[in-house]
Amino acid sequence: MKRISSCAAGFRSCCVGMALLGMLFVGSLGCSSDTHGLGGGKMTIRVTSSAFENNRPIPKKYTGDGDDVSPPLAWADLPEKTKELVLICDDPDAPSAEPWVHWVMYKIPADAKGLPEGIARQPQLKNPAGALQGKNSWPSGDRIGYRGPLPPPGLVHHYYFRLYALDAPIALEAGLAKEAVSDAIRGHILAKGELIGTYVR
Repeated sequence: MKRISSCAAGFRSCCVGMALLGMLFVGSLGCSSDTHGLGGGKMTIRVTSSAFENNRPIPKKYTGDGDDVSPPLAWADLPEKTKELVLICDDPDAPSAEPWVHWVMYKIPADAKGLPEGIARQPQLKNPAGALQGKNSWPSGDRIGYRGPLPPPGLVHHYYFRLYALDAPIALEAGLAKEAVSDAIRGHILAKGELIGTYVR
């Protein structure tokens, strides 16, 4: 009887330990997907594109190997209290110390349903009205607006198009870097959503 009891106790301890490891594993997965480190808000916004599906390759047209125009995006399920939207796209697989920034757009109107293909590389936009764009990570050339995937040959890279719904309008000027925008919206995020595209050369 003592042997059976000790075996049962050991089995229970093993199960508890495995459950804790599982919880830690799941938690680490959740953290790793937040490439912008902003936290806050639930992942409830549905972000889609008519050009590619989630976790599927981005067509060449939208990359530095093609026309290098921004892909069309659409979103749904925004919180009712959304006042503004922010979009950030970056590549955490880049060989740089920080994720390579491909697109920063902010002050997107709350009633916008998405973005058309080929957004102009301008600090201030007419469509969506009032939206502003920030800097990408390119050291030269067009530094404002979208620049498409152009990774080193070999490995598959993942491009996170992440949308944030804010609880208040944020006073920001055009042409800011991702870090400045991220700092400004931290604590104001109601919900978020993401679309991941891949590309390999």
